Amino acid sequence: MQEKNMSIHPTALIHPKAVLADGVEVGPYSVIGEHVTIGKGTKIASHVVVEGWTTIGEGNQIFPFSSLGTPPQDIGYRDEETYLIIGNDNVIRECATIHRATTKEDRETVIGNRNFFMAYSHVAHDCKIGSNIIMANSVALGGHISIGDYAVIGGIVCVHQFVRIGSFSMIGGGSAVSQDIPPYVSAAGNHAQLYGLNLIGLKRRGFTEDAIKNLKKAYKIIFRSGMILEESFQKSLAEMPHSKEVAHFVDFMRTTKRGITR
Repeated sequence: MQEKNMSIHPTALIHPKAVLADGVEVGPYSVIGEHVTIGKGTKIASHVVVEGWTTIGEGNQIFPFSSLGTPPQDIGYRDEETYLIIGNDNVIRECATIHRATTKEDRETVIGNRNFFMAYSHVAHDCKIGSNIIMANSVALGGHISIGDYAVIGGIVCVHQFVRIGSFSMIGGGSAVSQDIPPYVSAAGNHAQLYGLNLIGLKRRGFTEDAIKNLKKAYKIIFRSGMILEESFQKSLAEMPHSKEVAHFVDFMRTTKRGITR
């Protein structure tokens, strides 16, 4: 650890080989491991553990009792070199846990920028989390999950491994998600069901009236016409050939492996 313009509490345990940039703060009784790199201006509160091959970007706020970069909860893991990569300006609240990856994919658990992980939220191994996402209290993500930008996940939601959650979607609290959630939609329930588009979220994020109108039409064709899925995809694209939102909506569903929440 190089001595820079940092604020390190005397009770914190920081490995000499850890790399901490200017302006990093580490609170009482926190532990920073050997292979950890922490970017400029990141603030780590008391009783935080950061270990493994973990890289944390700039301007993050990490609250007490969070655990980052610990081994994956996978019975086949044998202490291999795998990674956790966290971007910039994330808020990670109390008792959140984010694990490093297994060797089963690209060895990386990846977190984007400006996300808000509320207390007790959990991100398992090999997840790929985008940016500007809100995960409320006690959200539990299984391994190998991907979440698109600006998704909102309510409290106590459980998401099955390998599920994909589309961008700008919203999942209501207490839901159990076992299949992919398309972008732009609202979902809730155990097991989760779709309840139309996430209209409030789309308007807040500046989607135009035309874009929302096209998505409404595509949603009706795909989920309410009774057509075979591929036929409904083709019809949606044919009727709205210039809508990038509809194209993304259809492409997401065409590439599903676990099936689509209906």
